[in-house]
Amino acid sequence: MTITSVTARLETWLGGYVSTDAQLAVSVAIGVGTLILIGIVIPRAAARGRQELGRWARGRFGETGSAIVARADGIIPLSFLSTLIVRSLQLLVGGIGVLAVFVVWGQLAIAWRILAVAEQIVPSLGQVLLTGGVVVAALLANDVLRDAIQQYTAQSHHITAHQEQILTRVLQVAVILATLIAVFSIWGVDIGSLLVGAGFLGIVIGLAARQTLGSLLAGFVLMFSRPFEIGDWVAIGDKEGIVTKITIMNTIMRNFDGEHVVIPNDNVANQAITNRSRDGKLRIHLEVGIDYDDDPEHAKAVAREAVEDVQMVENNPKPQVFPVAFGGSAVTLDIRFWIAPPTPQRRWRATAGVVETVKDRFATESISIPFPQRTVSSRDVSTTETVTQPTTPEQTTE
Repeated sequence: MTITSVTARLETWLGGYVSTDAQLAVSVAIGVGTLILIGIVIPRAAARGRQELGRWARGRFGETGSAIVARADGIIPLSFLSTLIVRSLQLLVGGIGVLAVFVVWGQLAIAWRILAVAEQIVPSLGQVLLTGGVVVAALLANDVLRDAIQQYTAQSHHITAHQEQILTRVLQVAVILATLIAVFSIWGVDIGSLLVGAGFLGIVIGLAARQTLGSLLAGFVLMFSRPFEIGDWVAIGDKEGIVTKITIMNTIMRNFDGEHVVIPNDNVANQAITNRSRDGKLRIHLEVGIDYDDDPEHAKAVAREAVEDVQMVENNPKPQVFPVAFGGSAVTLDIRFWIAPPTPQRRWRATAGVVETVKDRFATESISIPFPQRTVSSRDVSTTETVTQPTTPEQTTE
């Protein structure tokens, strides 16, 4: 038995055995019931449902549940969402009431057409609503993850601002990918073919942008290895300065001439990195020469006392002075002292203070800092005697 034959028999039965008064009475009853459901029952049920849902969330999750509800309300107002649901239910009940009236009056053909249209519309409407729910959930998850990362990093001293930014971006990308996969699944899109196409596209992009991808990967390596932080005084290859910014692609630092130097992260990872700020202190070497006629032990003691009097030099560890070489005109002393915290300005000022103080103390103690000298000798070929003439300072050459 086909639907057409069933429809014909129902129309014959309704037209032959059901009176017009009965049809009218049933139609009025359907209309009154529909109006009661639309105007009273559904709004009250929705309000009661919101109250019960809030009570359940507070009882189940406590303050966390209230915070999640407030956060969700900030993304999409719950009042708007509730109104949308109520209006959809009212529209559905109204449609069912109209369909029932058509059936009562024997207009089954029209009723079947309405059902056929609804059969096409309802699944699409459900997909739209489900997609909206997935998007709202993704936005809520993004906010929750960002706040959780900020709260965790605020309590930890081992995670830098750069690492926090990278971790947040990675999790956001993961949430976006999960959302796209869920939406594609809802609408029946073949994810496998998309992944294959994305794989070929990734190969093409990788070949065309090897350096860019290398810098990107190096940025992640720097994030986890942490050879330096923002504000550190570093030397990267032949570049030296203060790190001002670290991004996924580049490391930016300001050199001592006030210039901003941008170094791709793959170049940073492939060069030697010297971090002068990591240990909080820095040792400086400074060489000075004394005359061969002076006592090295006495010169050491005088130089050490002079360095200890410089304000920017640290006394722990204490300065040290060692004879390290026999120069062409002097015995070379290596003066070693520490500064903290290590900054370029402090290094320059400490070095200048040591030079000035050591020179003044050597002058006071009659310790000579000789200039380079060279002795020129000549030989008389006839007498084979050597005549030595000491040079004057004006005849000195280096």
